[in-house]
Amino acid sequence: MKILFVSLGCDKNLVDSEVMLGLLRENGYEITDDEQLAEVIVVNTCCFIHDAKEESITTILEMAELKESAKLKVLVVTGCLAQRYQEEIRKEIPEVDAVLGTTSYETICQVVEEALKGNTTEEFKDINYLPLVNTNRINTTGGYYSYLKIAEGCDKHCTYCIIPKIRGDYRSVPMERLIEEAKQLAKNGVEELILVAQETTMYGKDIYGEKKLPQLLKELCKISGIKWIRILYCYPEEITDELIQVMKEEDKICKYLDMPIQHGSDGVLRRMGRRTSRQEIVDIVERLRKEIPEICLRTTLITGFPGETEEEHQELVEFVKEMKFDRLGVFTYSPEEDTAAARLSDQIPEEIKEARRDEIMSQQQQIAFENAENMLYRTIDVLIEGKLPEENVFIGRTYRDAPNVDGYIFVSCSHELMSGEFVRVQVTDAREYDLIGEVVWE
Repeated sequence: MKILFVSLGCDKNLVDSEVMLGLLRENGYEITDDEQLAEVIVVNTCCFIHDAKEESITTILEMAELKESAKLKVLVVTGCLAQRYQEEIRKEIPEVDAVLGTTSYETICQVVEEALKGNTTEEFKDINYLPLVNTNRINTTGGYYSYLKIAEGCDKHCTYCIIPKIRGDYRSVPMERLIEEAKQLAKNGVEELILVAQETTMYGKDIYGEKKLPQLLKELCKISGIKWIRILYCYPEEITDELIQVMKEEDKICKYLDMPIQHGSDGVLRRMGRRTSRQEIVDIVERLRKEIPEICLRTTLITGFPGETEEEHQELVEFVKEMKFDRLGVFTYSPEEDTAAARLSDQIPEEIKEARRDEIMSQQQQIAFENAENMLYRTIDVLIEGKLPEENVFIGRTYRDAPNVDGYIFVSCSHELMSGEFVRVQVTDAREYDLIGEVVWE
């Protein structure tokens, strides 16, 4: 029985997809990437913002059409869209044979079996249930890096965010399970672990009574085979001196931090329900750069939040100029139903949101180019990810680059390099967001 998997949305969703793939493989299913050959298709959906919702719906409809033209017998929808719009999916897309909520993915095999018997199925466990699945998950990222989801859900309840309603309260995965999972990933060839959660900095508070991310990092650093550990989604107000010290001391931890701040105006931050101020963000950035001078800081911002005045927008522009973040992404505000922000007055027209986003990205572009030029003539470790087929040039990432969101370094080398190989590279040129370099044999 051939099964095709479509995983949409964030890297946390991808981990759920990889677990489901592992369970299906253990139960005798053959994984295929050819939709014309698939007898079962699973779409793991996202609905965090409007565009993600549209992509999920479009994908489901495209897969549903295969019931007429291909071998498809069963179509399963899982993930965030399924959790939030289960009734609408069953009513509007009758080709869907089964719908699974965000905490029910461990039942994927039973659900598929029932659907193959002709039984339509809905599986929705308590939204605060935490699936802990024993399976050798299938790594879909290429083999040498993998995401490690250390917690589920969120307790922050920012006014623009629907995540707590579709993913539940914050639930940490017990440390011993994470260590075992990381060891298995390392055994399978993973060299870079990327820690993810809706918020990684709160790890352990719910089950241990205190934040345990520093202790988890120390344990992960002991695992043989793991060479890089990267931390994403650290809320600025939860970054402790202990965490900074561990990042500073442990060589395996990339000197890289993804720290979503969303805005630089206190008025907008308050309306967002964020738990930090502009000055507190400035203070934590200064502390990080003082303690870890080579640190690369990534952040994300939202433009056009309800009520955002031109003055508040200019505060954000000046804030970006002042902070000089190494990596920065900007999203226009997306009003999501059932969120407090969607009910606020003074919604901003889409063209203004986009113009403000473009202004910030234009400003950040110059900062990014200057930061890239500052890397000239440095010699750094590079993880090779591939090769340009018609040139003797290899593609890699430095510690400053997370997969799929940051830049690349293009490496010249007279020898053949393998994907997953670490090499020392001297930076010889900077091209906008990317770097150029040559292998240095030491």
